[in-house]
Amino acid sequence: MTDRHELILTCPKGLEGLLLEEATALGLEESREQTSAIRGFGTLEVAYRLCLWSRLANRVLLVISRFPTVDAETLYQGVHAVDWADHLQPAGSLAVEFSGRGSGIDNTHFGALKVKDAIVDRLRTASGERPSIDKFDPDLRVHLRLDKGQAVLSLDLSGHSLHQRGYRLQQGAAPLKENLAAAILMRAGWPRIAAAGGALTDPMCGVGTFLVEGAMMAADIAPNLKRERWGFSAWLGHVPALWSRLHAEAQARAEVGLAKPPLWIRGYEADPRLIQPGRNNIERAGLAGWIKVYQGDVGDFEPRPDQNQKGLVICNPPYGERLGDEASLLYLYQNLGERLRQACLGWEAAIFTAAPDLGKRMGIRSHKQYAFWNGALPCKLLLIKVELDQFVTGQRATPHEEHSQQQAPVEQARLSEGGQMFANRLQKNLRQLGKWARREGIECYRLYDADMPEYALAIDLYGDWVHVQEYAPPRSIDPEKAQVRLLDALAAIPQALGIPREKVVVKRRERQTGSRQYERQASQGEFLEVTEGGVKLLVNLTDYLDTGLFLDHRPLRLRIQREAAGKRFLNLFCYTATATVHAAKGGARSTTSVDLSKTYLDWARRNLSLNGLSDRQRLEQGDVMAWLEEDRGEYDLIFIDPPTFSNSKRMEGVFDVQRDHQVLLDLAMARLAAGGTLYFSNNFRKFVLDASLSERYAVEEISSETLDEDFRRNPHIHRAWKLQAR
Repeated sequence: MTDRHELILTCPKGLEGLLLEEATALGLEESREQTSAIRGFGTLEVAYRLCLWSRLANRVLLVISRFPTVDAETLYQGVHAVDWADHLQPAGSLAVEFSGRGSGIDNTHFGALKVKDAIVDRLRTASGERPSIDKFDPDLRVHLRLDKGQAVLSLDLSGHSLHQRGYRLQQGAAPLKENLAAAILMRAGWPRIAAAGGALTDPMCGVGTFLVEGAMMAADIAPNLKRERWGFSAWLGHVPALWSRLHAEAQARAEVGLAKPPLWIRGYEADPRLIQPGRNNIERAGLAGWIKVYQGDVGDFEPRPDQNQKGLVICNPPYGERLGDEASLLYLYQNLGERLRQACLGWEAAIFTAAPDLGKRMGIRSHKQYAFWNGALPCKLLLIKVELDQFVTGQRATPHEEHSQQQAPVEQARLSEGGQMFANRLQKNLRQLGKWARREGIECYRLYDADMPEYALAIDLYGDWVHVQEYAPPRSIDPEKAQVRLLDALAAIPQALGIPREKVVVKRRERQTGSRQYERQASQGEFLEVTEGGVKLLVNLTDYLDTGLFLDHRPLRLRIQREAAGKRFLNLFCYTATATVHAAKGGARSTTSVDLSKTYLDWARRNLSLNGLSDRQRLEQGDVMAWLEEDRGEYDLIFIDPPTFSNSKRMEGVFDVQRDHQVLLDLAMARLAAGGTLYFSNNFRKFVLDASLSERYAVEEISSETLDEDFRRNPHIHRAWKLQAR
């Protein structure tokens, strides 16, 4: 073997340019980029130095052979031709990694098997001794890359991937790999800032990866200084004396670096469960004297280094993967932007995100952007100089002269043209409907219902809370445009209504099947008490698609309250029994409420108890159709508001309101006392009431009478009928 080797360094996609600069500085010659890798030439000392010092590479591969291959046999012969006795003892252990395809080899497992067979056959002794296979901790890890008819055979000097520094034994839900974090810090200019004595802070630090990688750079600590096992540790070509010298030099540099006064490096994390794991990682990295981590929310973030020092704010905010994440994430990014403007004037900032549209909502311009990949996810690194001319705000007051260098303006970021148009519509609706709601004493009402078709939202006010439902856009709408409009609207809502962002709850309403509209969406379990017609009701804005109070039925509930005095009231498909509470408040002699869900009956019980109405109120769990067939009670006032469709596991068969409403109403009318009234409603837009019902009963459609001002813009929200015996 010569003292000059071809070396290949693999890395995450997008890091090739940075790795090229780093490897060249570490001694790699004639280097050039490939996809997710660079290649060049260097001595064994350079290879060792790359293993020890590269912050960006995944693996350091030492090429031992290149040969053409046309089929599996030529692949075998090319590998077998290598004198493997120079690399591995016959009794040693081996692992093979194979990548690429072609030359009749389309299966990487088969390719790896041929490579393994060639090595084992070459090393097998006369007594039958041969290398064993150890995929996890072998003496020698061999890599073969097949590309366009050429095989590149290499030894993996790194062993386990170099991003595994060893300090991060505990991590959060979506951690960045250490070498990606290092690349982001480099692109953000941290080495330059650190050399000038600047500070580093992460307002959403998780388990501290940015902080540890940044501190190792600042203290001149080789990223893999503490690694004990390497891919070359048992390689026969390993030169221990050379490695020991390089390792000792790195150890000495780390000791000098750590002896310097530490830079101000601080992390803040809202989730208390991540604080101790982050501190443990920092301790394992030997950097507890440099890095401090505290519990803190982004909304309160304010770096306070000594002597008014400036530096770099870096973070990797969540991207959002679940429906309904848009609002919380938008407001998180807006909070971050506000904290940068208010508390970090003169700092630099680096925001790494897979949701650049959200990054644009921070109200502060990035002067430079870099493309990265986090695994298979395309991401952007937004670099920001937190200066007044970078702010994207509304009418900006000029700071007082003596504070102009210390204070950033505090006003909110300017809305887009579409966002401002949406805000104007909300404010117009609020003026009109707010006046009506105050006059009628209504606390909860629909403020907006897709009034502007391109903003397909339903927005309801529950006191000082806002409940937003996004109607899923039709397939003909470009998803990216729909997302931009949604973010425009969500940005406008708090500003237009003067409501804190944390009191805006967002859900997406799609076409529901079965009982999906009743399925739990979250599990916060927080109930809000609201009032309607003199009764108190509990709503839950977060945990289910519906809140426990159908606002469009308000007039019908109040009608029931007016008519209920002295009557026996039956509420079928009662949900949270809000109509029952109104009936009881109106003086009903007794109430019976039937629903299949124990969860909603418990909710109903709480609604009744909240109003001191627990006496003479029956709550029955069961399938309504089956219950009606068995019940022999008599009722003076009946309310039925069934789902369009239900296939609950607790009921026999499937309920379809169009198919089954005739049988349902006949069963219910059989229980209606002489002179009694049945109110029937549903929200199936294509619903047609069976004509034969009018032959048996007095039937009157009262849909228009059951719509208040807030739902008149959407007369198809529900239809309602009044039925009485002829």
